[in-house]
Amino acid sequence: MDPSSTRGIGKYASLALLLPISTFVGYAMGHGLDLLFHTTWLRYIFLGLGTISGFVSLIRELDKDK
Repeated sequence: MDPSSTRGIGKYASLALLLPISTFVGYAMGHGLDLLFHTTWLRYIFLGLGTISGFVSLIRELDKDK
């Protein structure tokens, strides 16, 4: 796909937001569970899981272009 086309720009812009958004969602889920269960460590586990899922999704999307 041509990155200079409108469709290419939209796709790569969404890829640029994929990692930060998935990291934030993981942290937010962990923080909510921490508040629910009165713990302090779940947010860090879900932060890591959100980051890993963001990287996996990013790699899968970039592999589709090949």
